[in-house]
Amino acid sequence: MSASSKVRLAEVAQLAQVSEITVSRVVRGAANVSPETVQRVEKALEQTGYVRNRLAGSFGGRTSNQIAVILPSLSNIVFPDVLYGLEERLDASGYHPILGISNYDAERETRLIASLLEWQPAGIVIATANLSQRARILLTRAPCPVVEIMEIDTDPVDMAVGISQVQAGKSIAYYLLGRGYTSFGYIGHDLTRDRRAAARRAGFRSALQEAGFEFDQVLEAGGTSSVTLGRQLTAEMLSMGAPRLIYYSNDDMAMGGQFEALARGMAVPDTLALASFNGLDLGQAAPIPLTTVGSRRGEIGTAAADQILKRLAGEDTSRFIDVGFKLIPGASA
Repeated sequence: MSASSKVRLAEVAQLAQVSEITVSRVVRGAANVSPETVQRVEKALEQTGYVRNRLAGSFGGRTSNQIAVILPSLSNIVFPDVLYGLEERLDASGYHPILGISNYDAERETRLIASLLEWQPAGIVIATANLSQRARILLTRAPCPVVEIMEIDTDPVDMAVGISQVQAGKSIAYYLLGRGYTSFGYIGHDLTRDRRAAARRAGFRSALQEAGFEFDQVLEAGGTSSVTLGRQLTAEMLSMGAPRLIYYSNDDMAMGGQFEALARGMAVPDTLALASFNGLDLGQAAPIPLTTVGSRRGEIGTAAADQILKRLAGEDTSRFIDVGFKLIPGASA
């Protein structure tokens, strides 16, 4: 079944072995249905990815001018930048985003997808956390365009806009190897939740291994990335005898590392070199501008909006849009 096809009541009824009228009663929350039947129908609804239509009663089932946007976090400036690029393009075409935050939680992400689909959005833009089987079914059967953003390394249910996170990690590793670095450490936040950061680390490590090297030290901690966490983990690594260069999961973490190094009177990059990912203004305005990779976040948002708008206009769209990334040499490595 295509990504834009709707699940019909007949499919649910057949799976639950009840009539379409019974399914309709359960969907409407009618009281004259036995608990056993309700349970059977609800299970069929979940298995088929059927989505209740919250607009049906007042608008005859028409889609809205809303675009559902699900992001893992707003505490990091990365996603507000994406949202800004998305909103600017949508607003010019008469659409606006409705936002949900998953907090990198797969169950919460699934609930958000189901809830927002009930309002029949004209499109969905999602920076996935870790799609559950039900979430994938919901997105695959969504009656609207779906754009997964930030990465193009995975197979999307419909369309993807972003960069290769693996290649971003490899790219900066090749650059650092070319500058003569041979001793590397890694500091990161919770990679079990942020798989894009995990993909960058895997790419960086792959490039090191090609050259016959490996991370000398690796430190990771639960929770989201932050300047504070980056500083704490850097202090811990320095107490263990730091490698010549530390690669961080992102600029937030690397700025914490720079603060810790400067507080200790360490010369950056002469004594300790730092490198990371994102290309945030904060990192480039730092006393020692970060050596990093720019992720073109605003362009990702704009390109995602373009994909939605093209599909709604009946125009051809691409399954993958690679906006590319930019190596920023900086001064920290």
